Parts: sequence; structure tokens; C-alpha cells
Amino acid sequence: MKYVCELCLWEYDPEIGVPEEGIEPGTAFEDLPEDFVCPLCGAGKEAFSPAE
Repeated sequence: MKYVCELCLWEYDPEIGVPEEGIEPGTAFEDLPEDFVCPLCGAGKEAFSPAE
């Protein structure tokens, strides 16, 4: 399932991950580190919601 940042609309796709941030492809949103922040706006995980 993809998750979207409610502040800037950046989308986290677990199939892609965020390799430039050290997040490997296949990493579920729930498995992201607690200090993960949106690479675009810096918002924390609490700003993300499941994409529809």
C-alpha cells in the first residue's frame, strides 16, 4: 500500500522505497524508522496517510 504526505502530497511507494535515503525497495511503511521524514517537506510519519 502506498502512503501520501498530507502536507506536500509526496507519495511513499514501498515497492520503490527511498534508496537515496537508505530505504530499500520492499520496505513497508510500518517498517520505516520512527524518525523517517518526508524527503520533500520534512514532515514526520504522522503526516502520512494511506493513498486512495
